[in-house]
Amino acid sequence: MDNYKLLLDPMRLPFLVLTPACVILGLASAVWTSGQVNWFHFVLVLIGALAAHISVNAFNEYFDFRSGLDTRTQRTPFSGGSGRLQRTPELGKSTLIMSWVFLGLVSLIGIYFAVVVGMAILPLGLLGLAIIYLYTNWITRYPLLCLIAPGLGFGILMVMGTDFALTGSYSWTAFAASLIPFFLVSNLLLLNQFPDVEADQRVGRKHYPIQIGRTNSSRIYLAFLVMPFLVIIGGVLVGVFPATALLGLLGLVLVVPIFRGVLTHAEDTEKLIPILGQNVLINLVTPVLLAVGLLIG
Repeated sequence: MDNYKLLLDPMRLPFLVLTPACVILGLASAVWTSGQVNWFHFVLVLIGALAAHISVNAFNEYFDFRSGLDTRTQRTPFSGGSGRLQRTPELGKSTLIMSWVFLGLVSLIGIYFAVVVGMAILPLGLLGLAIIYLYTNWITRYPLLCLIAPGLGFGILMVMGTDFALTGSYSWTAFAASLIPFFLVSNLLLLNQFPDVEADQRVGRKHYPIQIGRTNSSRIYLAFLVMPFLVIIGGVLVGVFPATALLGLLGLVLVVPIFRGVLTHAEDTEKLIPILGQNVLINLVTPVLLAVGLLIG
């Protein structure tokens, strides 16, 4: 029983808080466009999204354990895995089984929505399943895919998928809202790769901090950092967001210190760690603020 409790570590529970932030944004989009939602469906979506996040985390832990990556990684509070399988290697098989169990749960929930709400959700669902399984062993070997896959999963797929599951249709509001976590979460994983460059390179990964260096990658990061706020302003100007969506611009408070920190400390892991924390915070705060703006709009 104690060993099974240790399986909570490969789930990376502290990081799961990102999932409700993205699902709530999809809920807010649905409420603003349709005025009402099925709350049972919302709970089901949230369970499915959390299961997807747990599955990708557990696959990542297992595959990085098998490749030996985590034994080479300089672990930080925000990157490098939990280290559980290095300390308790006998949990490797259980972690892999857990990955598949949660992926199966995601699939069942997706089938339910395809049957009950509409088959048009299938492309999102199938792409999501592919990203969950392929991310660690395949996607991380292609820089552009590695950059955008996290944003696709938590932005386009999670926000638009939530909106579709609650409304039965796609909307420009949902698409515009999904771009907020698309840029932010892509950035989250991009910056978390900075401390892992040497270790990742040894196991064949080819993300941008490896391919073009940390300093050049920081320019991609900074471009992605401002994009969510331009999307919010543009969404209000073209009418896909209400004016109250400008509440999301309060996240700009975090942009200046992050901007300075990344420019100054891209090559210094120790000094970059506080910036990694601020990066997590902006990923949580901005989608929630936009969601509140949509809900009160």
